[in-house]
Amino acid sequence: MYAQDSLYGFIPPYILDRIIDHGTQRQRSFALGTLTHVRSLRADHGLPHRRAQAMEPGRGQPGQPQRSIHDAQGQMQLPGVAVRVEGQPASGDAAVDEAYDALGITHDFFWQVFGRDSIDNQGLALVGTVHYGEGYENAFWNGAQMVFGDGDGEIFNRFTRSLDVVAHELAHGVTEHEAGLVYFNQSGALNESVSDVFGVLTTQFSRRQTVDQADWLIGADLLTDKVNGVALRSMANPGTAYDDPLLGKDPQPAHMRDFITTREDNGGVHLNSGIPNRAFYLAATTMGGYAWEKAGRIWYDTLCDKRLANDADFSAFARLTVENAKARFGALASEARAVEQGWAGVGVNLDEEGL
Repeated sequence: MYAQDSLYGFIPPYILDRIIDHGTQRQRSFALGTLTHVRSLRADHGLPHRRAQAMEPGRGQPGQPQRSIHDAQGQMQLPGVAVRVEGQPASGDAAVDEAYDALGITHDFFWQVFGRDSIDNQGLALVGTVHYGEGYENAFWNGAQMVFGDGDGEIFNRFTRSLDVVAHELAHGVTEHEAGLVYFNQSGALNESVSDVFGVLTTQFSRRQTVDQADWLIGADLLTDKVNGVALRSMANPGTAYDDPLLGKDPQPAHMRDFITTREDNGGVHLNSGIPNRAFYLAATTMGGYAWEKAGRIWYDTLCDKRLANDADFSAFARLTVENAKARFGALASEARAVEQGWAGVGVNLDEEGL
């Protein structure tokens, strides 16, 4: 299961490349260190897995999270020093306590909404490491635990500030256990999109926001006030999250006519994820109410559908979302029509032959 491509970084490499090309010396140094390290972990990340798993707390009662938060103390060794485990009071370290709380909120979301008990649905302990590296500009799931950098304080704040970032990384683990979507090309973009979907749903669930009250932003708390942008990604309007002299303009497409073919970013996984992201947004807002109750349920059913191939493209995933909408709400239900319209709105072909 833990192949070389099973390390999922939140910050796309094209953003780090922009900082390396256009940032100050300090910013370039941190971005280069982050990018170089992520690439090295892709090549050999077995040892961090074993260390993290060796330090995991035991499994608890069904539906009860088992969290352990570790402090890397500016180093790049995992999992680091255990500083807060399940049931202990706040540590006073903002990153530690944010990670602890956000992992708990995300666990509660999956349990209360989908009846899912942690990442593996069997109560897997949630291991998080904060203060990873120096000025580390990323967060990632490495197949065994979640890791959060502190950012450089000029472009990015600490990554634990954003609940949807923490939920996004935990959702990568759920996807890995359920569907194993290959992290390349369209299946990789679906992998990223599913994490964005459950990231925003976790935030909306925690705030009890309807589809109309939500901002549909990913990483809204991540950018500092020095950046001209509102977030890293917008599910409502991909391509509009930021337009900054340093970071450039948000390059995400929102429609298949603008699909990006590239060898970079694992075939554009962080780029083309804007297309299924907007399809979900369109479907959810058409249904109305709380997005996790209908659209979220359909997407979760699809992720757990054994018919979902690990190399599924957008069309295959879209067809299964329609099938799951019909299975849950009825063949003629408005929910199924909303899903169909969502995919049509982003130009994804729903040719249903073979289903």
